[in-house]
Amino acid sequence: MARRRTPLSEILAQLPAARARSAREWKAGRRATSARYDRPTGRVVMELSNGYLFGFPISSIPELSKATAKQLAEVELFPGGDVLHWEELDADLSVPGLLMSSLGRREKLSELARVAGKAKSPAKAAASRANGAKGGRPRKTAKR
Repeated sequence: MARRRTPLSEILAQLPAARARSAREWKAGRRATSARYDRPTGRVVMELSNGYLFGFPISSIPELSKATAKQLAEVELFPGGDVLHWEELDADLSVPGLLMSSLGRREKLSELARVAGKAKSPAKAAASRANGAKGGRPRKTAKR
């Protein structure tokens, strides 16, 4: 199935909302301004947009736990500050996801799910309409 190309006018119309969303995330400290691997502690340390430092142990991320110190030192930050990237390891980590999961509290994880579920697309809207035409989401049945 061929993918529909998004018209330039539609992209331009979405820019103000995207910029506003990015500004809110930046102000809330859910973006990184820098990232580095700290070999003595075995952690990746990020400076967040609100001035806080956040570090996480490499051992807590399966994709990174077997990497060499040289590979880990090659951490890059995507321009928006929302993704850590290791080219050689083919690994990407979400900065907001790392922050939310570090809290380990159920309500914070539900916040991550709420934010992650906000994606809107024509395909998602069409799927939702089709599901609604079938009677909506199936009801949970009691397990016996």
